[in-house]
Amino acid sequence: MAMHGMRGLSVFISDIRNCQNKEQERLRVDKELGNIRTRFKNEKGLTPYEKKKYVWKMLYIYMLGYDVDFGHMEAVSLISAPKYPEKQVGYIVTQCLLNENHDFLRLAINTVRNDIIGRNETFQCLALTMVGNIGGREFAESLAPDVQKLLLSSSCRPLVRKKAALCLLRLYRKNPDVVNVDGWADRMAQLLDERDLGVLTSSMSLLVALVSNNHEAYWTCLPKCVKILERLARNQDVPQEYTYYGIPSPWLQVKTMRALQYFPTIEDPNTRRILFEVLQRILMGTDVVKNVNKNNASHAVLFEALALVMHLDAEKEMMSQCVSLLGKFIAVREPNIRYLGLENMTRMLMVTDVQEIIKRHQAQIITSLKDPDISIRRRALDLLYGMCDVTNAKDIVEEILQYLSSADFAMREELSLKAAILAEKFAPDLSWYVDVILQLIDKAGDFISDDIWFRVVQFVTNNDDLQPYAAAKVKEYLDKPAVHETMVKVSAYILGEYSHLLARRPGCSPKEIFSILHEKLSTVSTTTIPILLSAYAKILMHTQPSDQELQNQIWAIFNKYESCIDAEIQQRAVEYFALSRKGAALMDILAEMPKFPERQSSLIKKAEDAEVDTAEQSAIKLRAQQQTSNALVVTNQCPANGAPPPVPVGELSLVKVPSMVGTEDQNSTDQALSQENGTSSKVDSQPPSADLLGDLLGPLAIEGPPGATVQSEHNALSGLEGGPDGVNGSAIVPVEQQTNTVQPIGNIAERFHALCLKDSGVLYEDPYVQIGIKAEWRAHHGRLVLFLGNKNTAPLISVQAVILPPAHLKMELSLVPDTIPPRAQVQCPLEVVNLRPSRDVAVLDFSYKFGTNMVNVKLRLPAVLNKFLQPIPVSAEEFFPQWRSLSGPPLKLQEVVRGVRPMPLPEMANLLNSFQLMICPGLDPNPNNLVASATFFSENTRTMLCLIRIETDPADRTQLRLTLASGDPTLTFELKEFIKEQLVSIPTAPRAPVLAAPAPPAVQPTPKIPANDPAALLADLL
Repeated sequence: MAMHGMRGLSVFISDIRNCQNKEQERLRVDKELGNIRTRFKNEKGLTPYEKKKYVWKMLYIYMLGYDVDFGHMEAVSLISAPKYPEKQVGYIVTQCLLNENHDFLRLAINTVRNDIIGRNETFQCLALTMVGNIGGREFAESLAPDVQKLLLSSSCRPLVRKKAALCLLRLYRKNPDVVNVDGWADRMAQLLDERDLGVLTSSMSLLVALVSNNHEAYWTCLPKCVKILERLARNQDVPQEYTYYGIPSPWLQVKTMRALQYFPTIEDPNTRRILFEVLQRILMGTDVVKNVNKNNASHAVLFEALALVMHLDAEKEMMSQCVSLLGKFIAVREPNIRYLGLENMTRMLMVTDVQEIIKRHQAQIITSLKDPDISIRRRALDLLYGMCDVTNAKDIVEEILQYLSSADFAMREELSLKAAILAEKFAPDLSWYVDVILQLIDKAGDFISDDIWFRVVQFVTNNDDLQPYAAAKVKEYLDKPAVHETMVKVSAYILGEYSHLLARRPGCSPKEIFSILHEKLSTVSTTTIPILLSAYAKILMHTQPSDQELQNQIWAIFNKYESCIDAEIQQRAVEYFALSRKGAALMDILAEMPKFPERQSSLIKKAEDAEVDTAEQSAIKLRAQQQTSNALVVTNQCPANGAPPPVPVGELSLVKVPSMVGTEDQNSTDQALSQENGTSSKVDSQPPSADLLGDLLGPLAIEGPPGATVQSEHNALSGLEGGPDGVNGSAIVPVEQQTNTVQPIGNIAERFHALCLKDSGVLYEDPYVQIGIKAEWRAHHGRLVLFLGNKNTAPLISVQAVILPPAHLKMELSLVPDTIPPRAQVQCPLEVVNLRPSRDVAVLDFSYKFGTNMVNVKLRLPAVLNKFLQPIPVSAEEFFPQWRSLSGPPLKLQEVVRGVRPMPLPEMANLLNSFQLMICPGLDPNPNNLVASATFFSENTRTMLCLIRIETDPADRTQLRLTLASGDPTLTFELKEFIKEQLVSIPTAPRAPVLAAPAPPAVQPTPKIPANDPAALLADLL
């Protein structure tokens, strides 16, 4: 932007940068907007220079995040100016401020058309750039024929024709039903004869879009594409400016091979022979070198060639050569090359007669399963899963089980699911299958879906020979001191049905089996208790002759749960107690479960329905990725340090999104919750609200990358361990050893802890990106907006954001663009629904690439338990009846908490208030105690009242007694543990010794309370 000599604009920018706070900036902006509005009212007295200056100021204010709701007409009118400086600012500001549906754009259509069909090449470039960036339907209807003529014109310079091709591509993607491309096959073939590689590259991008929708019409272009590849492979007539590190125009090679993948086959033998010679040359001439840029270019060409080889179903010799080449790549040290090697080897599995060749590299693939980079580990797991068959199933499943113990939590569910599927599909015998599933439950019980242990029960029930073995195995696991609840479920069912088959073995009498199961009763949730009650009834039924002591023990348990608040538990206890009194009739009523009908495994069905990433489906994905993302992209063209940025007339480009290797569907919950990346091809120029952008990421629009010193690894670790919530409040989840060379700015644990107490702020920041959050919470629903801000003048690529939700949250993230433009912000809405109480925290798995830096961080999201609490005042008349009705565990829990962070009572009250707990003064007779109340919201419990009492000792502030009551046992336990975690002190670095110890606080005398006071009633109750 040529802004030399605009002193008023320079002074305004300087004033904005000198503002001390947001309020000063807003006042300065309001003053300037008022001045601009006044001057525009007297438009006749404005010179072109002044109008241009004020329009530049409007654009700068808009880029700061403020609403600019006037002056649009003045910006549009500058498009028709005869001179370049005025016309330039008119085009730039119009495409930034107005979206494709704005009414003012209709006024500019004739002027834009005149510039396109005119003879001034600079004006043509400006017009084509604006049409391509806006890409509206009316522009497509009115200007697409003129753009097509410009593309085919032989009298235009290559620069204009390049822009015309990319402009037409944009119009076609946005409005394929409006842009008429009928009969364009011959024209595209003519364009493919172009000698200028710039025009040829842009035309090839257009061809990829055309053949992705209808390849049948463009068969005449196929030999032309092969000829272009041959020309590039032989380096014939390739100008030096299109040679990148010795590789002739790698971008054109990649696009040409991508276009060829949309054609189902190549019939002409001569064309097919030439193409395979070119592909052979690419395969033979690619190797790993030290230069990173050359590696990137050569491997981009190579991997596209591999995709084309698989698509064309080449001879076995060439396939074998491809696998051998990929085998070299997965053994190199460079992680990006290993990732691509594993990904493409997974695609090679779809080709017949190749799996045996891939098995030769099984040892190296298993080594990649232990790579520090989680993306490489995921690709290695996908490849092992795909190459598994009867011959190597045992080895692969054993490796997965061995790796499961040390795997990070982000992968354990996927590992468990795939191991279960492989064990069922390729089990040499059923006992091995049972061993594998029980090991899975033992090592990763939190990540085992119900489908997995249901399937084990079906196999054991339907196979009589397997029943004694399964019963003995589950008893071995129950003998361990710590057993996962899923293991208790499986064991209770199997031992209840088949423990009588072990009666003659030592340690397996009915009384001993009951004792082992009953030890676990106090540790399980309400969903497992009904299974245990069924097991007790079965054990009692199988005990022959009857054991009076065992019978009395089991009857006592049934009596205890006859008054349980849970309807399922209560019904089972009542019915089993009544049935157990029927004597011999009990044998018929509680007979052994019948065999399950044979049906297809839900796990196997998931595997069979898994998506396969073929070239044809890649084309479908590409078209889907061209659709508009729900994420709002706000592009900021503000120059860094006041330097004038280039005129935005650079060529548009097709962003190639890396395809994701399809694997089996995960369980239905994860399939609904985990959101993959998308690509946003629409830049919404409507300004977002000043509140969101101004409060969170306002400085991003005017500041360059921070010059903060990069923290050392020691400081980063100490920042995670320290802070007010260092035990469980760290925003980075310690699921893997972080290998990022980019260190975060600021203490991430403190940022996360702060967001647990407020609804907006910065979650993460490093020299390249800033992630902010603004949240709203209503009952059990929440809406978070993630702000992904690019702080640099270069784009962030390979952006991925995946939500890893806990089981108690239903979360849906909008699509995130693969690329964040320079100095831009992306708003990604995230919907949250709380299903039930839990302290588990959702994780944002965020990664991006900037230059050669691949950054991957896992950040805890502040969708924590207290966000679904609402403080509610409770009077004495309301409190005491509720407190009396909730008597004893599990609805009322009490615990003496030691190691509390010492704090005065008012500070503790403020801490509870910050977690949405309402302090209720006057209810407790002891002034050293606190009583609080709140309402908890979830989809399962709906609205649930929670009552809290904290008893402190003025002489020892490091311990207290915490009592909590609610109508839901899980809520009571989870909220008690949550409050306890916030009160327990966090170890910090030792400080300098204090010379004089402070005097201990004086113990306040407890005032005498009248006997009829409501607080005295509470003291009696507690």
